Amino acid sequence: MHVVALVKHVPDVQSARSFTAEHRLVRGGPDDSLNELDEDCLEAALHLVEATPTSSGQDDDESGDGARPTRTHRVTALTVGPPAAVGALRRALAMGATDAVHVSDEAVAGSDAVATARVVAAAVDHLHAQHPVDLVLAGMAALDGLGSLVPSAVAALLGWPQLTLADRVQVEPGSPGSPGGAVTVRRTTAHHVEELRAPLPAVVSVTDQAFRPRSPSLKGLLAARRTPVDVIGLADLGLAASTAGAAGSTTRVLDVQPRPELADQVRLVAGQDGRDVAAELADLLVERGF
Repeated sequence: MHVVALVKHVPDVQSARSFTAEHRLVRGGPDDSLNELDEDCLEAALHLVEATPTSSGQDDDESGDGARPTRTHRVTALTVGPPAAVGALRRALAMGATDAVHVSDEAVAGSDAVATARVVAAAVDHLHAQHPVDLVLAGMAALDGLGSLVPSAVAALLGWPQLTLADRVQVEPGSPGSPGGAVTVRRTTAHHVEELRAPLPAVVSVTDQAFRPRSPSLKGLLAARRTPVDVIGLADLGLAASTAGAAGSTTRVLDVQPRPELADQVRLVAGQDGRDVAAELADLLVERGF
């Protein structure tokens, strides 16, 4: 089984954000890290390949330390971004990804969700031609934008089925006598639980309830520093520069404003009993115009 896990290098959600003159988010700062929600898709990818028997009947753990799947299965971490985005891939490798691919090209800067998806889909197609991809996994959102659009756009561009916001994922791989295989997911909404199934290859996004991400071991961290990362550009994917960046985007950021300062929103209400507290709370609501 070959699973591609989409990851992104993003500014820390608690850090001060800054923008360029073109209204682009400044990236590559010291607080930038792997998007936290992408750790969920990485864990899902690792869990799936570790739970899938190898065709040779070997144990799923090649090294015996539980860190990496065997060569029969592959988890490829894929990111699109500036040179600093390699940090997200190093983290993915430390968690147990088999290999990593970094699409790094100056023409990508300023891409919106659609332009980013175009590059990601081309990269997946590139990988698929080298080693057939069974599943593309993504987190539920990137914390720098919270758009949650890229997985669906990637699926549309590839022409593959999509199953989104899954909190459980199971894969039935194909076999020599029965190629293909299928993926089944559970999606929990506010009102009901859905079970969805699609043939492979497919694109699946997972929520932060799907799997609990593992912490990299010291051995994994050291191995990640030595593992080579495959760096490719738009030309390697057969894409023109005009298909990415601002030129290939369908949206424009017209203006950015500093985040307003937060006022003290905490008020302690005390009283002898619930009626005293309720009366004070009612007075407060009237004062605020509710």
